[in-house]
Amino acid sequence: MASGTALIYDEEMTTHKLLWTDPICDIEVPERLTSSYEQLKHYRLLERCVHVPAREGSEEEILLVHSSEHLEVAKSTRTMNEEELKRVSGNYDAFFFHPNTYSCARLAVGATLQLVDTVMSGKACNGMALVRPPGHHSQRNAANGFCLFNNVAIAAEYAKLKYGLQRILIVDWDVHHGQGTQYIFEEDPSVLYFSWHRYEHQEFWPSLKESDYDAVGLGKGKGFNINLPWNKVGMGNSDYLAAFFHVLLPVAFEFDPELVLVSSGYDSGIGDPEGQMNATPEVFAHLTRFLMQLANGKLCVILEGGYHLKSLSESVCMTVKTLLGDPVPQITGEMAPCLSAIESIQNVRAAHKPYWKWLKYEVPPIKTATTTHSKGSTHLLPVPVHLVKAVDKTEMKALVSGFYADLVKDDRTLLSLGSMLAILDKILKKEACNGIAESPTAAVSVAVALGHSVHFGLQRVLCIFVGDMQIMPNTEDGKVLIIHICEKEESGKTSSKHFISLNWKADAEGNDFFSAVLGFILPVAYSYQPNLTVIAVGPNRSLGISEISLLFALLQGLAESRIFAVIEDTEINLMQNVAKALVGASAPHFGVYVPPTQEKVNKIKLLRDQRSNDKGGHLFLKENALLSFRRNRQEQQSGSNENVLMGLGIV
Repeated sequence: MASGTALIYDEEMTTHKLLWTDPICDIEVPERLTSSYEQLKHYRLLERCVHVPAREGSEEEILLVHSSEHLEVAKSTRTMNEEELKRVSGNYDAFFFHPNTYSCARLAVGATLQLVDTVMSGKACNGMALVRPPGHHSQRNAANGFCLFNNVAIAAEYAKLKYGLQRILIVDWDVHHGQGTQYIFEEDPSVLYFSWHRYEHQEFWPSLKESDYDAVGLGKGKGFNINLPWNKVGMGNSDYLAAFFHVLLPVAFEFDPELVLVSSGYDSGIGDPEGQMNATPEVFAHLTRFLMQLANGKLCVILEGGYHLKSLSESVCMTVKTLLGDPVPQITGEMAPCLSAIESIQNVRAAHKPYWKWLKYEVPPIKTATTTHSKGSTHLLPVPVHLVKAVDKTEMKALVSGFYADLVKDDRTLLSLGSMLAILDKILKKEACNGIAESPTAAVSVAVALGHSVHFGLQRVLCIFVGDMQIMPNTEDGKVLIIHICEKEESGKTSSKHFISLNWKADAEGNDFFSAVLGFILPVAYSYQPNLTVIAVGPNRSLGISEISLLFALLQGLAESRIFAVIEDTEINLMQNVAKALVGASAPHFGVYVPPTQEKVNKIKLLRDQRSNDKGGHLFLKENALLSFRRNRQEQQSGSNENVLMGLGIV
């Protein structure tokens, strides 16, 4: 099994620089690389990575994407003087040549291909290439937007040719549209290209009609080009997360890529003069974590833009930390996407409905701890699981005396609770990132765990319970939010603000649970912003192992990756899969996507409507709010944004 995170960097790429004054190009500076590299060194991330040397891409590799004419022009600049360089640069939109540009661009290509080889050969499971000049604007026959050769596009063609790949996902989270990548693959169904970008109704560079949401690809490539245009500045974490939940992840899981390439531009982050967006560096950790669940974890991140050096370097570090398997930092603040983002997302979904089953429906430190008490199955768990000594009986009785003491009816229950609390305490004290506990009665263990977490001082604990839940923990103070997933509605238990009953039985022929996870559970979970996530499996569960693994895979971005798993002790196979997920293994293949039944669609819609009526923001797409937004766009532009939002119940 591949392990480790590759990092590729060559200082030679800093020798490409602007020799004359140009207010458009002067932001693309060598310090973009050196500041990122130094920050990685400062956080001691470099020493944890697998260092792979860069090489120059060959002419044959560059010609996989570019024309021979373009290659010859680039080669000819090596011997030009400054005036000649300035003249040939003027033939292109926002580009400059230096005598070293050609060799630097070849290094950028070669470094990207080295990363692909390292990941595809299993020498590392993922990695990042710090390169310049960037690539996603360059076209077959032209340099464009600081880009000479399209590094990521060449990598995709290279991976198809060398490794026989048939499905490659390119995620372009740069703030500019990577029109070069789009043009190269717009007729190619083997490459799914996703780009979000500042657009402002075609007013923002590159100001192309084909950057809008209705450019879906051509010929056999229809449906494989996804453009999500941002029509205002100031997009933040919630907007980016909503784009992943409601557009990218549904389509990506259905596409089922064999390799994921990221055109990783951090000009979409806060402080950048180009993007003027408000997404914090932490959100890139979450986006990276989500993409790590695809393609068996084969993820290659390649630097594109990013022109605020502090924001850029911090975001690079967040990405690399996540690739290394570190806990994902918590995101705080408003979690409702803005109305302009909702409009763009809905437009993309509508444009791509004909091509994707998913979009036809409106629902859209120590790594892991267990206890020495679990003698029956501990030996079956992955090696990295850390064993924790169980709490003894005397300590246990003292711990549960304040709550649920009446539930402890025998020594076996008392012993299992002691084991469970030993693990939970490790997580609460941040001595372990996450943990897994066996229990003869999951509902009792969860009730005690939730009470103990609140008693410890946590203000928001998210609990997702799968199966029969015989005991109803206290949720009245709002410190615990429970999502109960069961096959049938249980009498006496109705959904309320802090107890949500989701009746769901997984489809036997495929995975329709994506609809519930991405359309409801993830938006609710991210809106709640928990300090701890508890995922429990009780008797008579209605979900299979792949569906439960999906929960663990996609909820790791919450609560600094603090997840506590409680599994009924009869579920040995499930224990193994959960343990693998918690120690950082890539998620298992989730199966073929099947559309949910109309009954399930209605159930999710009802729950979404109920949650949307609660005070506070939610990462849902609200159709009524969107219609009102379109009617009131003129009013918003005149400065009454806040009043309109409040009237729509979004803030």
